[in-house]
Amino acid sequence: QVQLVESGGGLVQAGGSLRLSCVVSGRSASSTDMGWFRQAPGKEREFVSAITWTGGRTYYADSVKGRFTISRGNAKNTLYLQMNNLKPEDTAVYYCTARPSYYTGSYYRSGEYRDWGQGTQVTVSS
Repeated sequence: QVQLVESGGGLVQAGGSLRLSCVVSGRSASSTDMGWFRQAPGKEREFVSAITWTGGRTYYADSVKGRFTISRGNAKNTLYLQMNNLKPEDTAVYYCTARPSYYTGSYYRSGEYRDWGQGTQVTVSS
């Protein structure tokens, strides 16, 4: 079991930046693929970005490519999402998620992840 705790959300004006963090703890945290999903009110949870446990491969939703950057700390137990040029449509609760690195399912589907954080609110004003 892996425990995930997000932080870094808040209120920002359009065009601004935020950096989300997710601290991972528990067994096998270092061999865990990780990602970010988000859910806006009245909408389904959607994929934002993912990274393999080595950090060697990253994946992004088309809507955030070129604006968001996912990364992991050197000890692999912290996940980051640097969000630049934020837009009002980025407003959502952002969830950190993880799965064992031996999983082979799609990185883009929420059902392929096993562990989830409680979420952190990001609000972008126009």
